[in-house]
Amino acid sequence: MTMNQTIVFDEALIKRYDKSGPRYTSYPTAPQFHSGFDADRYTAIAKATNQENPQRPLSLYFHIPFCDTVCYYCGCNKVVTKDRTRTSPYLERLFKEIAMQGALFDKNRTVDQLHWGGGTPTFINHEEMTALMDTTRQHFKLRDDDTGEYSIEIDPREVKKDTIALLRSLGFNRMSLGVQDFDPRVQKAVNRIQSEEETMFALQSARDTGFKSISLDLIYGLPFQSVDSFGKTLDKILAISPDRLSVFNYAHLPELFKPQRRINPDELPSPQEKLNILHMTIERLTAAGYVYIGMDHFAKPGDELAVAQREGTLYRNFQGYSTHADCDLVGLGATSIGQVGRSYAQNLKELEEYYAAIDAGKLAVFRGIELTDDDVLRREVITQLICHFHLDKAAVGKRFGIDFDSYFASELKDLEGMQTDGLLTHSAGAIDVQPVGKLLIRNICMTFDRHLREKQGQRFSKVI
Repeated sequence: MTMNQTIVFDEALIKRYDKSGPRYTSYPTAPQFHSGFDADRYTAIAKATNQENPQRPLSLYFHIPFCDTVCYYCGCNKVVTKDRTRTSPYLERLFKEIAMQGALFDKNRTVDQLHWGGGTPTFINHEEMTALMDTTRQHFKLRDDDTGEYSIEIDPREVKKDTIALLRSLGFNRMSLGVQDFDPRVQKAVNRIQSEEETMFALQSARDTGFKSISLDLIYGLPFQSVDSFGKTLDKILAISPDRLSVFNYAHLPELFKPQRRINPDELPSPQEKLNILHMTIERLTAAGYVYIGMDHFAKPGDELAVAQREGTLYRNFQGYSTHADCDLVGLGATSIGQVGRSYAQNLKELEEYYAAIDAGKLAVFRGIELTDDDVLRREVITQLICHFHLDKAAVGKRFGIDFDSYFASELKDLEGMQTDGLLTHSAGAIDVQPVGKLLIRNICMTFDRHLREKQGQRFSKVI
């Protein structure tokens, strides 16, 4: 199948379909996780995967929660502190957790994917970075041939002259740089003062040391942003030509995220201006040759994400779009989420509770969910749509032993309006998302979300 990689911005349709919904980094989504799923159940499932698929590779996610300063827009789980000594007790517990988790998996299962997220992973010092990777290598089989996808999130303000070279020597080969916006007025309003020089230094250092892929993160919808001001930031971004771009929509939810209460809502761009910024951004990036991967992501045609999408192997997990669909994902550190076997498991969020569990010799899993056959089926449907904008109904029916049209009769009925609006085409053999529907892919996926259809009171961000 030849994929249509064009994207069409239809303002009227976007406004009509602008509602809240999940980002589908998992299905079922996090609101379905429950405390009935505990560390003991997770342990049993993890051990069973060694027999079920002994060659299945692993993916490791490490959460480093510390930040030197708070970015007012941030909704991540973090600890804001100037006290660098707080990393030591955290890493002490993280090392113990690595040992406990490593004991659950056969040592011949290679780690194809590894990611340090946060918080600010570069908050820890160079010795701690080295110790963390050394400890990981003691308990898991890391790749030594640079073929794994080993990535790290970087705050350019937390990078010393030799930090990037050290990270490359430790095995990292992909990097995500937080930028958000180069406009000084915007930076001041969200308390993220970051010079262009700091950003360019980190990016150039990554290129000089041989990082394979560099992604930049931008946010639209922040205070004082306009089409003109964000366009100037895009000028500078396009001049440095990153491999990937994530352009996130700022969701102002101060009742959920305390730091956002320090943002003046009167200084936020209007909904219309936000749409205009998005429209301009899409036009500029696609004109520059970037492919719209989905959701907030753009990539150059030769980037792994774009290649995987064309080849039908793109996947989505808690780190966003991924090229490694065939891994068990092990979450490490406070608040991290793993996906092992047919389950999701999340660690305790508060540091003291996380410390207490690890000190007691227990895994810190406090909630999760085991997937039913129906969950696994719907996850496949949503993954195919959100990653490839195409669903082969016959292939899904054959794989899961169902008649697709009968099983999803209600859902297909609900899609009729979207088909009338031109978001998708539904034929006897397939569902194909059209260029005008790509920006509204979350709406299409929500149709197949049984838990959402049952209205269980989740709170989500707007789709645009």
